[in-house]
Amino acid sequence: MTKIHVAIAILYRDGKFLCQLRDDIPQIRYPGHWALFGGHLEPGETAQVAVLRELSEEIGYAPPSVSFFCCDVEGDIVRHVFHSQLGADVKDLVLHEGWDMQLLTAQDIRAGKCYSQKSGDVRPFGIPHQRILLNFLESI
Repeated sequence: MTKIHVAIAILYRDGKFLCQLRDDIPQIRYPGHWALFGGHLEPGETAQVAVLRELSEEIGYAPPSVSFFCCDVEGDIVRHVFHSQLGADVKDLVLHEGWDMQLLTAQDIRAGKCYSQKSGDVRPFGIPHQRILLNFLESI
């Protein structure tokens, strides 16, 4: 089985975590679920370069640096997970990909769901994204 490598970022500010509500289109994994920002590695690209590029493409912001947290494997997906302080105000970010974004609390993450004003309802977390965030919360 060919593995698909993606790089994702845990961005945090004031004890909360920036999450993306994924587009609600059936062709993607976890449509309409809360997840972390990031995406596929381009050929020859390192995971660290990829996560910074993806953040810049998806929200118009990339932190000065990121730290490696873990590798999470789920079937054919290998998620290279990085973390960094979010040095920008959410209102200054521009959402270029996804349905919504917001800073979610540890309570939201543990509950596995959160309300989105854009969708107008409570949306679940993508299972691997919730697992990764729970592991991160335990590590800090």
